[in-house]
Amino acid sequence: METISFEIMGDPVAQGRPRAGKSFSGKTVLYDPAKSRDFKQYVKVVASQYKPKELITGPIHLELTFYQPTPKKYHTKPKQALIEAGLLLPVTKPDVDNLAKGVKDGLTKIIWQDDSQVVSMMVRKLYSMTPRVEVNVIY
Repeated sequence: METISFEIMGDPVAQGRPRAGKSFSGKTVLYDPAKSRDFKQYVKVVASQYKPKELITGPIHLELTFYQPTPKKYHTKPKQALIEAGLLLPVTKPDVDNLAKGVKDGLTKIIWQDDSQVVSMMVRKLYSMTPRVEVNVIY
Protein backbone atom coordinates (compact mmCIF):
# COMPACT_ATOMS: atom_id res chain seq x y z
CA MET A 1 0.00 0.00 0.00
CA GLU A 2 1.12 3.51 -0.76
CA THR A 3 0.16 6.80 0.88
CA ILE A 4 -0.12 10.34 -0.41
CA SER A 5 -0.12 12.86 2.46
CA PHE A 6 -0.44 16.62 2.37
CA GLU A 7 -1.96 19.62 4.14
CA ILE A 8 -4.41 22.18 2.83
CA MET A 9 -3.74 25.35 4.81
CA GLY A 10 -6.53 27.74 5.75
CA ASP A 11 -10.06 27.45 7.12
CA PRO A 12 -11.85 24.28 6.01
CA VAL A 13 -14.99 24.99 3.98
CA ALA A 14 -18.00 22.69 3.93
CA GLN A 15 -19.73 21.79 0.69
CA GLY A 16 -22.68 24.16 0.42
CA ARG A 17 -26.11 23.27 -0.88
CA PRO A 18 -26.46 23.63 -4.64
CA ARG A 19 -28.07 26.88 -5.75
CA ALA A 20 -30.53 27.20 -8.60
CA GLY A 21 -30.45 29.86 -11.27
CA LYS A 22 -31.48 30.50 -14.86
CA SER A 23 -29.25 30.14 -17.90
CA PHE A 24 -29.35 32.57 -20.83
CA SER A 25 -31.73 30.21 -22.60
CA GLY A 26 -34.11 30.23 -19.61
CA LYS A 27 -33.31 26.73 -18.35
CA THR A 28 -32.91 26.11 -14.63
CA VAL A 29 -29.31 25.24 -13.73
CA LEU A 30 -27.73 24.18 -10.44
CA TYR A 31 -24.37 25.56 -9.33
CA ASP A 32 -22.05 25.49 -6.32
CA PRO A 33 -22.01 28.48 -3.98
CA ALA A 34 -18.92 30.63 -4.63
CA LYS A 35 -17.27 29.77 -1.30
CA SER A 36 -17.54 26.01 -1.94
CA ARG A 37 -16.39 26.36 -5.55
CA ASP A 38 -13.36 28.44 -4.54
CA PHE A 39 -12.37 25.97 -1.81
CA LYS A 40 -12.59 23.02 -4.22
CA GLN A 41 -10.40 24.90 -6.68
CA TYR A 42 -7.87 25.59 -3.91
CA VAL A 43 -7.89 21.86 -2.99
CA LYS A 44 -7.18 21.02 -6.64
CA VAL A 45 -4.22 23.44 -6.74
CA VAL A 46 -2.69 22.03 -3.54
CA ALA A 47 -3.37 18.38 -4.49
CA SER A 48 -1.86 18.81 -7.96
CA GLN A 49 1.55 19.22 -6.26
CA TYR A 50 1.17 15.67 -4.87
CA LYS A 51 -0.63 13.94 -7.72
CA PRO A 52 0.58 10.51 -8.80
CA LYS A 53 1.97 9.87 -12.29
CA GLU A 54 -1.34 8.21 -13.19
CA LEU A 55 -4.72 8.65 -11.54
CA ILE A 56 -5.47 6.04 -8.90
CA THR A 57 -8.04 3.58 -10.24
CA GLY A 58 -8.29 1.07 -7.37
CA PRO A 59 -9.87 1.21 -3.91
CA ILE A 60 -8.89 4.12 -1.66
CA HIS A 61 -8.85 4.59 2.09
CA LEU A 62 -9.16 8.28 2.91
CA GLU A 63 -8.20 9.95 6.19
CA LEU A 64 -9.19 13.59 6.68
CA THR A 65 -8.51 15.71 9.75
CA PHE A 66 -10.13 19.15 9.75
CA TYR A 67 -8.56 21.68 12.09
CA GLN A 68 -11.06 24.48 12.62
CA PRO A 69 -10.13 27.90 14.03
CA THR A 70 -10.31 28.03 17.80
CA PRO A 71 -13.05 30.43 18.96
CA LYS A 72 -11.83 33.45 20.95
CA LYS A 73 -13.62 32.21 24.08
CA TYR A 74 -11.24 29.20 24.08
CA HIS A 75 -8.02 31.25 23.93
CA THR A 76 -7.40 30.82 27.67
CA LYS A 77 -4.64 28.54 28.95
CA PRO A 78 -7.00 26.00 30.57
CA LYS A 79 -9.11 25.72 27.40
CA GLN A 80 -5.99 25.45 25.21
CA ALA A 81 -4.74 22.61 27.41
CA LEU A 82 -8.05 20.79 26.91
CA ILE A 83 -7.84 21.33 23.13
CA GLU A 84 -4.28 20.02 22.99
CA ALA A 85 -5.31 16.96 25.01
CA GLY A 86 -8.17 16.32 22.56
CA LEU A 87 -10.81 16.80 25.25
CA LEU A 88 -12.45 19.93 23.85
CA LEU A 89 -13.88 19.16 20.41
CA PRO A 90 -15.94 21.25 17.96
CA VAL A 91 -19.57 20.10 18.10
CA THR A 92 -20.75 22.99 15.94
CA LYS A 93 -21.56 23.20 12.25
CA PRO A 94 -20.39 22.34 9.67
CA ASP A 95 -20.93 18.58 9.72
CA VAL A 96 -17.94 16.35 9.00
CA ASP A 97 -19.66 14.78 5.98
CA ASN A 98 -20.14 18.21 4.36
CA LEU A 99 -16.49 19.08 5.07
CA ALA A 100 -15.33 15.78 3.54
CA LYS A 101 -17.49 16.20 0.43
CA GLY A 102 -15.71 19.41 -0.60
CA VAL A 103 -12.28 17.80 -0.28
CA LYS A 104 -13.36 14.61 -2.09
CA ASP A 105 -14.76 16.66 -4.98
CA GLY A 106 -11.52 18.66 -5.15
CA LEU A 107 -9.37 15.51 -5.34
CA THR A 108 -11.39 13.93 -8.16
CA LYS A 109 -9.47 13.85 -11.47
CA ILE A 110 -6.33 15.05 -9.62
CA ILE A 111 -5.54 12.12 -7.31
CA TRP A 112 -8.18 9.56 -8.32
CA GLN A 113 -10.56 8.90 -11.19
CA ASP A 114 -13.83 9.14 -9.23
CA ASP A 115 -14.71 9.62 -5.57
CA SER A 116 -16.74 6.40 -5.67
CA GLN A 117 -13.34 4.66 -5.31
CA VAL A 118 -13.20 5.72 -1.66
CA VAL A 119 -14.11 2.51 0.18
CA SER A 120 -13.39 3.74 3.70
CA MET A 121 -13.04 7.12 5.28
CA MET A 122 -11.93 8.36 8.67
CA VAL A 123 -12.91 11.98 9.26
CA ARG A 124 -12.11 14.04 12.35
CA LYS A 125 -12.89 17.63 13.30
CA LEU A 126 -10.61 19.34 15.82
CA TYR A 127 -9.70 22.84 17.00
CA SER A 128 -6.36 24.44 16.21
CA MET A 129 -4.75 27.85 16.18
CA THR A 130 -3.57 26.88 12.66
CA PRO A 131 -6.68 26.00 10.60
CA ARG A 132 -5.99 23.39 7.95
CA VAL A 133 -6.97 20.02 6.52
CA GLU A 134 -4.63 17.03 6.76
CA VAL A 135 -5.20 14.53 3.94
CA ASN A 136 -3.96 10.93 3.75
CA VAL A 137 -4.85 8.92 0.64
CA ILE A 138 -3.99 5.25 1.13
CA TYR A 139 -4.17 3.00 -1.94
